[in-house]
Amino acid sequence: MTMHWNKLEIPEQNGRVAIVTGGNTGLGFETARMLAENGAAVILAVRDIEKGRQAAARIAGNVTVQVLDLASLASIHSAAADIRDAYPRIDLLINNAGIMYTPKSTTADGFELQFGTNHLGHFALTGLLLDRMLPVPGSRVVMISSTGHRIQASIHFDDLQWERSYSRAGAYGQSKLANLMFTYELQRRLASLGTTIAVAAHPGIANTDLIRDLPALFRRLIVPIASRITQTAEMGALPTLRAATDPAVLGGQYYGPAGWGEVRGFPKLVTSSAQSYNQAIQQHLWAISEDLTGVKFPAA
Repeated sequence: MTMHWNKLEIPEQNGRVAIVTGGNTGLGFETARMLAENGAAVILAVRDIEKGRQAAARIAGNVTVQVLDLASLASIHSAAADIRDAYPRIDLLINNAGIMYTPKSTTADGFELQFGTNHLGHFALTGLLLDRMLPVPGSRVVMISSTGHRIQASIHFDDLQWERSYSRAGAYGQSKLANLMFTYELQRRLASLGTTIAVAAHPGIANTDLIRDLPALFRRLIVPIASRITQTAEMGALPTLRAATDPAVLGGQYYGPAGWGEVRGFPKLVTSSAQSYNQAIQQHLWAISEDLTGVKFPAA
């Protein structure tokens, strides 16, 4: 192995089926592209079907497109049913799609938009597809979080949907903290099976369109600074790809860039905030997520 884990380390993926949410742009596109180029059959699960088709046309390999709006439980159920009909087995579910710093808004089901999309949407999708993964040795659920999970010190159980007061950054941080807590609790439930594992990753600061919802003034201030420290979307996708394909990865691990502050660099094993490892809070969040989505996971 080279000194730094890079795209050349991705093992052959022939015969594997990989779903990438938000696979039409940015980190998701680069993740999907590199998996397909290494032989995986890749499903781009995207909100905009035309953008998905345009992205698929730019990827060499076996790529299909599935409509998925993570801000709608109806869309999630429909997408999961389509995928289950088409694929009796799933090797990789890469929960990559996300939104950041959006104005106060709600999903089709009334959830705060960032929490509903980034966490509850992926929670529901995973629960509806997991039984297609459990019989598959080496299968993985990969959850994309962010260093932004440290913005929000805890889950706002007393105002989970930010109805009393709203903070764009706080709601984003909560959603990314929830991503990690979901991953760790899912891994604990999977641990006895020895087949599917749950892993998390974050991209550092990558040059993508995720900042599109930042206020205009903030964008004008931050973009010139960020452009000096950000890494390419291809580099930002490497922690995800390592979490998804490196044979040495273990369930419950978290991967991010190796550079200063985990902003950029080749992927390495990293740690998340102390709060994210709190099992009691993880379990409470899980129970609430099941209640809100109506999705019950297969018994592990």
